Amino acid sequence: MQQIINFIIRNKNFLLFLLLFGISLFFTIQSHSYHKSKFINSANFLTGGVYNSVSNINGYFNLKSQNEILAEENNRLKNLLYNSNTKQDSVFLDTLGVNHIYKFRTANIIKNNYSATDNVLLINKGSKDSIQEDFGVISSKGIIGVINKTSRNYATVISVLNSTIKISAQLKKTNHYGSLTWNGKDPEFAQLIDIQKIAPVAKGDTIVTTGMSSIFPKGIPVGVVDNFKLDNAENFYEINVKLFNDMTNLEHVYIIENTDKSEIKNLLSGRTNE
Repeated sequence: MQQIINFIIRNKNFLLFLLLFGISLFFTIQSHSYHKSKFINSANFLTGGVYNSVSNINGYFNLKSQNEILAEENNRLKNLLYNSNTKQDSVFLDTLGVNHIYKFRTANIIKNNYSATDNVLLINKGSKDSIQEDFGVISSKGIIGVINKTSRNYATVISVLNSTIKISAQLKKTNHYGSLTWNGKDPEFAQLIDIQKIAPVAKGDTIVTTGMSSIFPKGIPVGVVDNFKLDNAENFYEINVKLFNDMTNLEHVYIIENTDKSEIKNLLSGRTNE
């Protein structure tokens, strides 16, 4: 203890300088928007790099389970290629059968949140990889979320476990559709609302995307009906959907780009390009 006190006394001028320099740097960053933005961007770059390094270490120790997932996906793709009936019966995505307006890119999740109310993920692809806002994100088992913001090397994803997101989804067997939301409670379940009471809902029914938005193609797997009830007005069902994805254990993902998205948006907004 005495040595620490002696060190402080010997270097009091230098330590005082560091303290004052730190205070001045803090106030400079806070009072100038340019410096503040540069500092935030630098911090995002550093934290992105840290998360990427941690993800690489975790990925090394998790190789066995990830290889099992990839083998499972390859097996399904072979079934889709060699068994024509599977294209209608499988609940998994047939990327070969999707219209060519959709482009798929691979990425890895390097930061995964699932315990908050509004969860956001981080992936290791960004604007240099042609990733843009409002691209869909899926895994081999189903939907994960939607791209929110991008930097050069990284992008954030609004998870399906986010109270602000709504995804158009439907009963696979009947095409009755509604909105997939999350009540912020259990990461295994999402909620499908606005399904009219005339729809023949049953436990175990498969839920998929509708293709009515410019983000996801039709038929992307979501989950299965776990339980359901009518809303207070008894006009629509509130359906609890058990997600196909384990949202607490994600790594490999696919990014979906709809190459006709701008044309669709322009048409719906009344603008056309001749």
